[in-house]
Amino acid sequence: MAVVAPGAADLPSLWRNLVEGRSAVGPITRFDAAAYPTRIAAEVEERVEDGGVRLDRISRFALSAANGAVLDSGLLRGPLDPRRVGVLAATGLGCYDHEEVFASCAAARPAGSETFDREAFARTFRAVVKERAPERRTPGSVPALLARHFRFSGPAMAVMTACAAGTQAIGDATRWIRMGRADAVLVGGADSEIYPMGLASFCLLGALSRRNGAPGEASRPFDAGRDGFVLGEGAGFLVLEERERALERGARVWAEVAGFGSADDAYRVTDPHPEGRGAIAAMRRAAVDAGIAPEEVAYVNAHGTSTVANDRIETTALRAFLGAAAPAVPISSTKSMIGHLTVAAGAVEAIVTAMTVHEGLIHPTANLEHPDPECDLDYVPGCARRRAVPVALSSSFAFGGQCASLVLRAHGG
Repeated sequence: MAVVAPGAADLPSLWRNLVEGRSAVGPITRFDAAAYPTRIAAEVEERVEDGGVRLDRISRFALSAANGAVLDSGLLRGPLDPRRVGVLAATGLGCYDHEEVFASCAAARPAGSETFDREAFARTFRAVVKERAPERRTPGSVPALLARHFRFSGPAMAVMTACAAGTQAIGDATRWIRMGRADAVLVGGADSEIYPMGLASFCLLGALSRRNGAPGEASRPFDAGRDGFVLGEGAGFLVLEERERALERGARVWAEVAGFGSADDAYRVTDPHPEGRGAIAAMRRAAVDAGIAPEEVAYVNAHGTSTVANDRIETTALRAFLGAAAPAVPISSTKSMIGHLTVAAGAVEAIVTAMTVHEGLIHPTANLEHPDPECDLDYVPGCARRRAVPVALSSSFAFGGQCASLVLRAHGG
């Protein structure tokens, strides 16, 4: 496993930050956000080498995390048939550069003009367009890049189920291995919406926190004072393979992906179903796939966005899924410290959940000072807890009602 994450140079430093409850949210530095109602985000301080090839930010994140995961797995050390290694990446629409879009339009139709000058548009676009524009806007370019880089020629696919995509990708990769389509899969997600048009889109939805004066306190899932989520960015990748094959190679096994479930609540594009129907169905299907009863879950890594609707509805869904055991199950939100990594969120949070299972340590939900009375479960406020976690659940819920859940189990459990 490996990550590119806000406020962290690598997975050990991310894990340390989470356990210590340290927020990575701050003022946006990548561009001038002074005119936006939200001017904060959880940015990645890039230390990414791309081998001399000029790649877009999302591809650099993906390549860096994928390199780290392959190195951590030792996959290239043993006998390997590259035709039996798949690549599966959760990706979004890519970054549309502000200058490319608006400079060309402004040149083609200056203020006061009633006509659109196509020649001026084309001339300006040719001058300002940056390298690899088609690749930046083609989701399939990310798994293709990784397949070329590692020479893996097994099945390859991009997953675009919005903010559920990272979790969905890991579930699909697990099914590939179970069905014999691949011996190993490099799987994860990469995304960044921290650019002018991305920020503008979420501001127009009214979904982002406006605590610009206290960025470290802005992401506060399940707290009564929450006012929206915080954008994050980054990538998380894992290598999945059948257990015996990994052990024969002497690989370090972090955790077992025991079950996967997905569903759509078929309600609205921008709102979850008030009863959490899609979330409940995804969690129940993951438990059935893993062959466990819901009361066996010892920890939940929540979607936990810090929006009013999500946190209340997720609480309702968790109560329905966990039943009588719900009040005793510790639940925490990684987004409280690194923001919402959008398409990459599920992959990074699955990695954090695997760390929780492996280390027997549960990170807190930051900024949970005044719990919402309607969010009345154990959301681990304050500080980390030492506790054995033989079985854990990690869930992601997305625009469009797309829901996905994973059950992770301690290796050997």
